[in-house]
Amino acid sequence: MRLKELIKSLGDYQSGPLEDFQVKGIGCDSKKISDGFIFIAIKGTARDGHRFIQEAIKKGAGAVIAEEPQASVKNLIIVNDTRRALAKLAAAFYGYPARKIKIIGITGTNGKTTVSYLVEKMLKEAGAGVAVIGTINYRFKDKVIPAKNTTPGPIEIQSLLADMRQSGVQYAVMEVSSHALDQNRIEGIDFSSAIFTNLTQDHLDYHLTLENYFLAKAKLFQGLSPQAFAVLNNDDPYSERLKKMTRAKIVTYAIEKKADLAAGQIQMDMSATTFSLGYRQAKMLGRVSLIGKHNVYNLLAAVAWGLTEGLDPEIIKSALEKFGVVPGRLQRIDCPNGFSVFVDYAHTEDALTSVIKTLRQLSKKRIIVVFGCGGERDKTKRSKMGRAVSELADFAIITSDNPRSEEPLSIIEDIKQGISKNNYCVIPERRDAIRESLSMAKPQDIVLVAGKGHENCQILKDKTIPFDDSEVVKECLRSMNY
Repeated sequence: MRLKELIKSLGDYQSGPLEDFQVKGIGCDSKKISDGFIFIAIKGTARDGHRFIQEAIKKGAGAVIAEEPQASVKNLIIVNDTRRALAKLAAAFYGYPARKIKIIGITGTNGKTTVSYLVEKMLKEAGAGVAVIGTINYRFKDKVIPAKNTTPGPIEIQSLLADMRQSGVQYAVMEVSSHALDQNRIEGIDFSSAIFTNLTQDHLDYHLTLENYFLAKAKLFQGLSPQAFAVLNNDDPYSERLKKMTRAKIVTYAIEKKADLAAGQIQMDMSATTFSLGYRQAKMLGRVSLIGKHNVYNLLAAVAWGLTEGLDPEIIKSALEKFGVVPGRLQRIDCPNGFSVFVDYAHTEDALTSVIKTLRQLSKKRIIVVFGCGGERDKTKRSKMGRAVSELADFAIITSDNPRSEEPLSIIEDIKQGISKNNYCVIPERRDAIRESLSMAKPQDIVLVAGKGHENCQILKDKTIPFDDSEVVKECLRSMNY
């Protein structure tokens, strides 16, 4: 596509006379610019892309999109918001692939990944071509691409969607983060439906207030058309506000309140949950290999979506009964020594509370929790996480998560501020902490290793090292002759 045709997608912009050319690519990283590219100068939290315009031109940029006038820059296009411009341009450059695929957006503090796996399973059971863009990876057909972000940037999103469309994908299930919404990464994508799981404190290092965090999440629902539908958790108070903020058809699910889809007769053991689902006049009985009330909510969200989309209830039931585990989400590791080990991604106060309460219903003896908090992230949640684990578990081992540039012991001190009980110890090295938890465990105890879940590395101040909680647990068990 040529420049003058492509920039029509921007809507309002200002420019002088433009020299037209065949656009070979677009980018916001000056190091990745080549001949025939358009460079978009993004004002980020750490760096301002306007400082790298000359570097992009030297690399071959044929045009520059910026928010501020630039002296002696040819083919300069001025817009009010370069983030929004980048998303619009990417959608146009890749031929608006989202218009040819049904896009399902899932947002909320917790549960997005599990819901995406459940929706994917139901669609596969129905014989549909389905893709997933999420926290663990981006996958479609036989391709699995490691995920750098829950929701990638607009160029990567549109490129992925274009590849998916070419591969015959009919549905794309997308986890949509609050950062992506705030940064307009999904501009130019028309979602056919959206799911809201819940909202509790997280990412306040970025959003500053819970209200800002909610308003970022709400943008997904504000952008839905009247032809789309929104699946909302009626037990979460924020859903009442979302109902007033969207033009889409509303479908609700709940355990405590009345809703379009409600769950009852919930029973669980160490490996599965049985339940009944009431939808209008129909009732569905089922069993799924997920445990915990929080996972019943995830199940309800996915089933409510499937029924509204028009999937056969028998296909939905079959998919749920065949469903396996989600990597790093209450992932059980077999241990023949009489105690149980679970690895979970829980890294907020609410998520830890839900997981520990779930395990408490199954525990016959003690619950031992290994956890830490990430560096360069919301510091205000650290003491709250410490308090939650100390109050709900029998013993806690505080360790490192992904400390990044922060000192691990400083993060640990923040966690300790919320603890008033004497039921914890500190072991900064995560591998040593996991080994100690397994050494402490006795028959019928439960060990929970929380915070990193599916992650396969640990981010330290000066390096990133391989580290997979589930693999480390298995290694420790083997070395201890368990």
